[in-house]
Amino acid sequence: MKITILGNNSALPAYGRYPTAQIVEINEQLFLMDCGEGAQMRMQQFGIRSTRINHIFISHLHGDHFYGLVGFVSSLSLWGREKELAVYCPAEIKAFLQLQLKWDLGFQIIYHIISDAERTVLIDEEKFQVSCFPVYHSVPTHGFKFIEKKRKRILLPNKVQEYEVPKYFYKNLTEGEDYIMKNGDVVKNDWVTKDGHPNKVYVFCADSRYAPEICDDLREADIVYHESTYLENDQHKATERFHSTAREAASIARQSDAKKLLLGHFSSKYKDLQPFLDEASSVFEPVELAIEGSVFEL
Repeated sequence: MKITILGNNSALPAYGRYPTAQIVEINEQLFLMDCGEGAQMRMQQFGIRSTRINHIFISHLHGDHFYGLVGFVSSLSLWGREKELAVYCPAEIKAFLQLQLKWDLGFQIIYHIISDAERTVLIDEEKFQVSCFPVYHSVPTHGFKFIEKKRKRILLPNKVQEYEVPKYFYKNLTEGEDYIMKNGDVVKNDWVTKDGHPNKVYVFCADSRYAPEICDDLREADIVYHESTYLENDQHKATERFHSTAREAASIARQSDAKKLLLGHFSSKYKDLQPFLDEASSVFEPVELAIEGSVFEL
């Protein structure tokens, strides 16, 4: 799994920073996470093959998270896209796109409407799963959890041959099943396999006030992205506007037993971002800034 930061600023572009957008890559599939203004320009700048994006997730109805969507979808049409595009979003996003895109795009948009406060699995395939969960912002907002599924067990080639397990059963072995021979003898799974690699988990928390209620959705994630719009000396603004400070984001990561924290969604009032890192690091480590163009691999 790989996360590329396209935009890390909040409502207003500032100091060369663009509003929120990220690319999540799992097994060569690309997912667009929010689509703030300028997202497609960042894709070009960072060498992202945007035609490979088949799934787009919009966290909520604030413009800095979807104002780039019309332009991006229009570009896909101009590039001759034919494959359908899945958009997971609030119902109003569907109405917004249909109002703006009145011509034949050349491909179909499949809308998956996310209801207020819904917690559900959106995609569940053999190698990955994507789910959503509610967070706590000034409008209904969702975070998204990406899981790259790893094999539960790994085959021991010499052992499966020694016990003459047929190849058609290999997948069952990786799922932890025992093999029953024709004569009724049982080949125990742990005789022919070893422990597999744990699943890789990335959680995007979108915009949210400090909310320990979401910690169960973040539990032991490899990387958690949490907004940190303000520093602690502006904590009153964070509270009033349903945002978080860097210290609060770090507290959420600590309470969730996350392995790494990414900070983003910085207010345009701050030019220097180092204080965000300093503030969060006093509460939780490791922590990094979601600098545009940065790539984080799991």
